[in-house]
Amino acid sequence: MRYVAAIDQGTTSSRCILFDRSGQVAGLAQREHDQLFPKPGWVEHDPETLWRNTEFVLGAALDEAEVRAADIAAVGVTNQRETTVVWERDTGRPIHNAIVWQDTRTDRLCTELAGDQGADRYADRTGLPLSTYFSGPKVRWILDTVPGARQRAEAGELCFGTVDSWVLWKLTGRHITDVTNASRTLLMDLRSLQWDREICAEIGVPTAMLPEIRSSSEVYAEITSGPLTGIPVAGILGDQQAATFGQACLSPGEAKNTYGTGNFMLLNTGTTPVFSEHGLLTTVCYRLGEQPPVYALEGSIAVTGALVQWFRDNLGIIDAAPEIEDLARTVDDNGGAYIVPAFSGLFAPRWRPDARGVIAGLTRFVTKAHLARAILESTAFQTREVMDAMRADAEANELNLEAVALKVDGGMVANDLLMQFQADILDLPVVRPLVNETTALGAAYAAGLAVGYWSGTDDIRANWTAETTWNPAMPAAERESRLHDWNKAVERTYNWAD
Repeated sequence: MRYVAAIDQGTTSSRCILFDRSGQVAGLAQREHDQLFPKPGWVEHDPETLWRNTEFVLGAALDEAEVRAADIAAVGVTNQRETTVVWERDTGRPIHNAIVWQDTRTDRLCTELAGDQGADRYADRTGLPLSTYFSGPKVRWILDTVPGARQRAEAGELCFGTVDSWVLWKLTGRHITDVTNASRTLLMDLRSLQWDREICAEIGVPTAMLPEIRSSSEVYAEITSGPLTGIPVAGILGDQQAATFGQACLSPGEAKNTYGTGNFMLLNTGTTPVFSEHGLLTTVCYRLGEQPPVYALEGSIAVTGALVQWFRDNLGIIDAAPEIEDLARTVDDNGGAYIVPAFSGLFAPRWRPDARGVIAGLTRFVTKAHLARAILESTAFQTREVMDAMRADAEANELNLEAVALKVDGGMVANDLLMQFQADILDLPVVRPLVNETTALGAAYAAGLAVGYWSGTDDIRANWTAETTWNPAMPAAERESRLHDWNKAVERTYNWAD
């Protein structure tokens, strides 16, 4: 068998990518889906559309590569992680739109659940703060809102899943998730890798609706219909963990940063969970079969690439996302303007659900080109904040994070202006790999390892190759001045939402 297929069901699109043994792309198909905004702060997807698009790209990728199902050794799945779907066990029909990870409707619920113990009520068991980001409160909201849903869930008539579970259900009829996605629900104990019944009861999620938790790399089931009928699904990784795996960050102290709808930096911490004192999340990085799980610290930034989409779709200043670089290059700097995209509050390391977006430092000198540059720079500034937190946690836990460079991937790393500014603000080289499709590649690796297509993780390390490196060139005094002004702008986002 010549290839492994990866399904990448992301925040903005569904994709299928075929990879060969060297980790090179052999075929690709993609289809975008609509972002639904019923109210300010609410973000939804239609689960049936996610599935239809996924089913379409499976066949389209085979056609594009001119291969047959018989050429595919296994299928891996990677997905937008905390996005929440609830569906009927008998019919497979969703009872509500999927509530997307960016959605903030559970803010008051999270405050109520925190009570006197605060947002870290469950952090010692789950590695996560009580936040609108995670799935558990989203499930509770659906059960409280859809008539009859709670009674049906308690009777075992409803299934909950993050999008990996939804896709796997449609592919195979099995109700399964993996440890990486389960670790993003606020419902799983990080050490036992099982659902925490006490937390489930307190948040209000019946365990009867939860999927079975499995490793990230094993044969789960064969696909029962469609263009890949009979092919085993053998890997599941949440998208950021998949990118970490695809970037070959397989040893403690290795880190990557993915630039997508949001930004996500993960640091491999080895087989012992490390709990952050600086606003980072503790999460499962991956688990291969029966081997011990590997953990990570994560810095999650809600809005980076989504800010470019806002510039394009809401303001109409550009027609296509890549145009922002050309526009930004027409000026030398941001003209004194800073954009803090706290559309869904601020995630790591500040965790301020009360924050909302601001444009600070405006004068009549500022043009749309300066705003374009400020949008790109905001991504780099937010990444620097996460890196600072990660370094502090690593030092406190005696982890070696003396990184010589930061591995980067995702759609925005094609923007050379952003990558140079990122290196300047981090004062660290930034390295883009030859194969940029690291999220899908990580899912393919997990599936391929499970069926022997790749012999072990040494094959993954051997496949990783650098393509471009950006070295820092900004004077230290300028860097510190920019960071000072950025911090002033961020502080002006606080206390906006009640």
